[in-house]
Amino acid sequence: MLQVGIVGLPNVGKSTLFKTLTKKQVPCENFPFCTIESNVGVVEVPDLRLKQLSEVSKSQKTIPTAIEFVDIAGLVAGAHKGEGLGNKFLANIREVDMIAHVVRAFEDSNVHHVSGDVNPLRDVEIIELELAMADLDTVQKRLNGILGKMKSGKTKELEEEESALSKILAGLQAGISARSVPLEEEEKKAIHGMQLLTLKPTLYVINTGETTTVSANINWESPLGPDRLAMPISIKIESELVDMPSEEQQMFLDSMGLSESGLDRVIQKCYELLNLMTYFTSGEKETRAWTVSKGTKAPQAAGVIHTDFEKAFICAEIIQWKDFVELGEAGARETGKLRVEGKIYLMQDGDVCHFKVGI
Repeated sequence: MLQVGIVGLPNVGKSTLFKTLTKKQVPCENFPFCTIESNVGVVEVPDLRLKQLSEVSKSQKTIPTAIEFVDIAGLVAGAHKGEGLGNKFLANIREVDMIAHVVRAFEDSNVHHVSGDVNPLRDVEIIELELAMADLDTVQKRLNGILGKMKSGKTKELEEEESALSKILAGLQAGISARSVPLEEEEKKAIHGMQLLTLKPTLYVINTGETTTVSANINWESPLGPDRLAMPISIKIESELVDMPSEEQQMFLDSMGLSESGLDRVIQKCYELLNLMTYFTSGEKETRAWTVSKGTKAPQAAGVIHTDFEKAFICAEIIQWKDFVELGEAGARETGKLRVEGKIYLMQDGDVCHFKVGI
C-alpha cells in the first residue's frame, strides 16, 4: 500500500488534517499484512461507483480501496543540518511515496506562527529549501561514488546513473526540484531506489480559514503561483463536517452545490498523483475496489487479489462499470458488453473483472 506523507511547518494544521483523515479509516482486517503504527492511517479512497456496483450485485459486503497517510512532525529551517530533529523527519519523508505539503493561509492570533506572520509562499520555500539541501547532499555523495567506480571501468548502468545524477545536481544547484528535471526513462530507472525528496509527487494543501467557505474555493487562486499543484481546504471546517451524521453532511454539501467534501478531493488527488487507478470485483458475497498502477496488465492485476492468480492466469472477463450498473453481469454478457481479455490487456480505471485462473 502506497504512503502519503503529511509535511509542513509546525502549527499549520498537519495533525488536524491527519486526525480528520483517519476518521475515514477503513478496517485493517480488509488489508492483509498491513501493520498500522500510531502515526499511520489507512484511509478509504472515496468512489461513488462502488456503492452502485454493490447495489446491483446485492453484495453482503462493500470494501473500498485505500491509501496510507503518515503524520510527519513539523520541519523547521535548518532541518537538513539536524535542527529540530530534522534528520529523523527527513528520513521519514524519504520513506513515503508522495508528499501532501500543508501550508497555512489562515489568520489566528491564538495559533502561533513559527515565522511570526502568515506568508504561504515563504513558508513553502522554507520547506522546499530543506528538502533540496538534503537531496543536494545525497546526490553529491552518490555521484562521487559513481565517478569513482567509473575510473575502474564504465558500464551502461553506471553511465545512465551518472547522467541522471549530474542533471539533477545541476537542477538542484539552480533551484529546480528533481521532479522538474527532464530525464530519459532509463535514467529515471537508474536513480529510482534513491528516494530523493524533491523527486516525490507533491500536492500543496492550502489550509484556509473558517471564513473561506467551501463554495468560495471553486474560483480560488493559489498563493503559490501556477507551477505548484495546490488545493484549498479549510481543515477546521472539514474536521467538523466529518463528525456530522451522513445525512447532515450531504445537506451541507448540497447547500454548497458540491458532490463531495474538500477532504475527499484531497484523498482522490493524492490517489491520482500516485499514478493509481481502481478496478472492481462484484458479486453477491462482496463488491470490492482494488488498486493497481496505471499501465498494469491483467495478470498482474489478478495477482493483487492473490499471487497465485497471476501465475495461473488464463483470461479476464471485463465489463465497463457503467454497463455493469445498467445491465448487470448477465445482461452485459447477453448484449455483448462483456469482453474476454488475455495476458497483454492493459487494465482500465473502472473495469469490473472476473479473472479465470488454472488450478
